[in-house]
Amino acid sequence: MSRRLVLALAGLLVAAPAVAQAPYWPPIPPPRAEPVPPPPGERLTWQPGHWQWEGREYVWVPGRWIERPAPHLQFVPGHWAWRPTGGWVWIPAHWR
Repeated sequence: MSRRLVLALAGLLVAAPAVAQAPYWPPIPPPRAEPVPPPPGERLTWQPGHWQWEGREYVWVPGRWIERPAPHLQFVPGHWAWRPTGGWVWIPAHWR
């Protein structure tokens, strides 16, 4: 093969469009049932456990009691939501 032909073929390989591949994450595991212990205080709200992605796998984050920052706020548990542009995303627990 001539040097020009080799360089031309190499140029084609470099210029070839890359095949885009969507990232893959395994399906979200089913929720775990966990017992809710009695609250250790009056201003506490139960934050349920949830699955969290740790780069290679999902790990279970157990539930816990958290303090309510103000009496008028409502706790919204963390949840998975579908986003057409990003797939399933975790919406962390928050107060509103």
